[in-house]
Amino acid sequence: MSHRLEPGQFVRHPQQPDWGLGQVQSVAGHRVTVNFEEMGKVVVDSRVIDLDWVPGM
Repeated sequence: MSHRLEPGQFVRHPQQPDWGLGQVQSVAGHRVTVNFEEMGKVVVDSRVIDLDWVPGM
């Protein structure tokens, strides 16, 4: 990912589109905690999953 994620930003999980829009809750190293509309809170390893940043949200 070329864009550095920060709390409050919105993302989508490229392999789980049914999870809906997610808002970044926290970033600790490679661990990104995201609250997704349809899945709830998920911790994503940014070394494995390249979340898609949704600008302008």
